[in-house]
Amino acid sequence: MNDNDTLALLRSIAAALERLAPAPPPGADLDSADAFVWHADGERLEPVPRVNRVPLALLHGIDRARDILAENTRRFAAGLPANNALLWGARGTGKSSLVKAIHAEINGAGHGLALIEIHREDIASLPRLLRRLNGASRRCILFCDDLSFDGGDASYKSLKAMLEGGIEGRPDNVIFYATSNRRHLMPRDMIDNELSTAISPAEAVEEKVSLSDRFGLWLGFHNCDQDTYLEIVRGYAAHFRLDMAADRLRAEAIEWSMTRGARSGRVAWQFIQDLAGRLGKRLG
Repeated sequence: MNDNDTLALLRSIAAALERLAPAPPPGADLDSADAFVWHADGERLEPVPRVNRVPLALLHGIDRARDILAENTRRFAAGLPANNALLWGARGTGKSSLVKAIHAEINGAGHGLALIEIHREDIASLPRLLRRLNGASRRCILFCDDLSFDGGDASYKSLKAMLEGGIEGRPDNVIFYATSNRRHLMPRDMIDNELSTAISPAEAVEEKVSLSDRFGLWLGFHNCDQDTYLEIVRGYAAHFRLDMAADRLRAEAIEWSMTRGARSGRVAWQFIQDLAGRLGKRLG
């Protein structure tokens, strides 16, 4: 056997050994970043190098929800029992911002939680994602923004099994946080329609409505009053060093909210972005 034959044989042996080698442990790539997006198509976790979020100190008017969710997350990070959480309520009131801000705050205190966003349309792939995360050394917050289900959508069953029950259940290193505009994750008119047409109305909607009951924490968010709205605006303006007389800032912020027909953290942030642009200042 010449050298070329020997080299070819060694390469064949190496390839065979590589095929026989055990697969990398589940979640082995979780050390590459603090945040990820789950892509069901291809079953991959895409690292997010920079999370779009605001500091926790800038979130005003949601103190009770902030304290409850922060304490729940600290317990989870410490390996103690903690609850899945549903943050529900009006649009733009800080639900998703709170989840991302608390994740940053907890990690800043020395913990290494991974934040994994799963899109609403990928909920059916939850069992596959959980199998991947099960046994990983890192603790993970699964996060689904704007979660809801409509008629004929059966993907909620995957979430239901994950939250409580199911043969495999939820891995100890995983917790699930979701935001929704709906308290029961399904539109009110669907519930009313099924109640009016079903032979057994209670049973007709119980399975879907009980989904929200499986979250240990329900945190409600509501549109803020004018004082809270102005407090949010002043906090942003001070944080980003946007110089404007207090009376003028107040007047412009109120006018902005009136043109939008709402007062919320999102409206305050949109005003601040407009103000920063007019002042020639960059945010971040």
